[in-house]
Amino acid sequence: MASMNVSVPELMRDWVQRRIDSGQYASVSDYVRDLIRRDQALVDALIKGERSGISKRSVPDILCAVKSASDAENE
Repeated sequence: MASMNVSVPELMRDWVQRRIDSGQYASVSDYVRDLIRRDQALVDALIKGERSGISKRSVPDILCAVKSASDAENE
């Protein structure tokens, strides 16, 4: 596995350390790898959305569908 050195402001370093201390991540490397995976997934989703064309649904219809899906997850 390759290594990288990254400089960040103290506030960002503290943020990452709190995530590690909370048990969400095992290490700084684990945190950064997760961020990269999420970034890759986001870019892939944006490309997929862009390629899908213009939706025939209205913005209110889309928002209603998102709200319904969110409500179903919370039940």
